[in-house]
Amino acid sequence: MTVIQKIEHWGDVHHAKWLDIIRIALGILIFSKGIAIVSNTEALQNLLLQNNVFGFSGMMASLAVHIIGFVHLVGGLLIAIGLVTRFASVIQIPILLCAVFFVNLSHGFSALNSELWLSIIVLLLLVLFWVVGSGPYSVDHSMKKRQDINR
Repeated sequence: MTVIQKIEHWGDVHHAKWLDIIRIALGILIFSKGIAIVSNTEALQNLLLQNNVFGFSGMMASLAVHIIGFVHLVGGLLIAIGLVTRFASVIQIPILLCAVFFVNLSHGFSALNSELWLSIIVLLLLVLFWVVGSGPYSVDHSMKKRQDINR
């Protein structure tokens, strides 16, 4: 058994049912952030070009904003319904790391910077669900139960 399989097994065994409510809320939050990104791409492109942390050209900024929006929409939906939750969490983590360190920290590290705190909390929850998985109230769990019945 590899280390990853051991972590997955531990997460499956030690998953509290109340964590599913938090997982669903997290998925809805990420999905709604994806909607906000997709509906406001021009302002976000200008923000990326204005800060110019990554040295993006106009086309690269547009591509980055569209990729981030798509990943948030799909990943948030997958996390909310509990389908491939670990994978959906892992693909969100690099985006949240960039949000915390490059976007939100540029506005200052204070108690008034609520977007920074929200990003940190979401990042920590993504790491948590990467470890513990989707839980008993999820599509993954019902598919696993159905597969066990068919055996």
